[in-house]
Amino acid sequence: MNELEYKDFYDKVGKINGWDFSKLQVTSEGIEWDFYEEVIRRSKVTDVLLDVGTGGGENVLSIASSFHSVFGIDISSGMMETAKSNLNKANVSNVEFKQMSSDHLEFPFDSIDVVSCCHAPFFSNEVAKVLKNGGTFLTQQVSEGDKLNLKNAFGRGQAFGVVDGTLKETYLRELKEAGFQSVESFDYNSVDYYHRPEDLLFLLKHTPIIPHFGYEDKDFQILNDFIENNLTPKGIITNSKRFLIIAIK
Repeated sequence: MNELEYKDFYDKVGKINGWDFSKLQVTSEGIEWDFYEEVIRRSKVTDVLLDVGTGGGENVLSIASSFHSVFGIDISSGMMETAKSNLNKANVSNVEFKQMSSDHLEFPFDSIDVVSCCHAPFFSNEVAKVLKNGGTFLTQQVSEGDKLNLKNAFGRGQAFGVVDGTLKETYLRELKEAGFQSVESFDYNSVDYYHRPEDLLFLLKHTPIIPHFGYEDKDFQILNDFIENNLTPKGIITNSKRFLIIAIK
């Protein structure tokens, strides 16, 4: 999936679903943190938060009361439609959503206390530009080893064949080059059990884990075989591999 195809896919998902996977029935073992709980834990109620790649805004709307004000940005018009619809339904007055690319953050220099970014691309120099001195940047990203048995079954997938840890090392280097004084990273590799085949199907249709899933008839046979071969008493087994970076400017 090239960049243009991914943007089109992401925009369509934004209009239909936002970035809401709360209805999935899945049990995970080995998750070591909740990203937005980490954001709250490392912030103050007087802080201004910028959430890069906010999707449908579901996460920042749920934590808005922990901040003075919150900005959520996303490049996708579809995601922004969903985010603004979610905002209209929420009893929240300190959140603003803007359609904006992460490669050009249109905020004043040194104006943001905390920047968060979950499963979205970011540019270290842009984050450093808008973040105050002493401010905190937190990002959680998907490691190359994520959903490994699923990608092996299909013979393709998000970052398939890329050495695990490549993205993390790239981001760590770029943040240090951008002038962040403290840069730490953490990892986990959880075991996930999807309770029903439709939960796994929903995931594949609404994420780029398997690019162009469903475009070929054989995809559904591969999926059926995968479910049969990976069904356990707890559910259909796969993994979630994530890394967390916390950087202080």
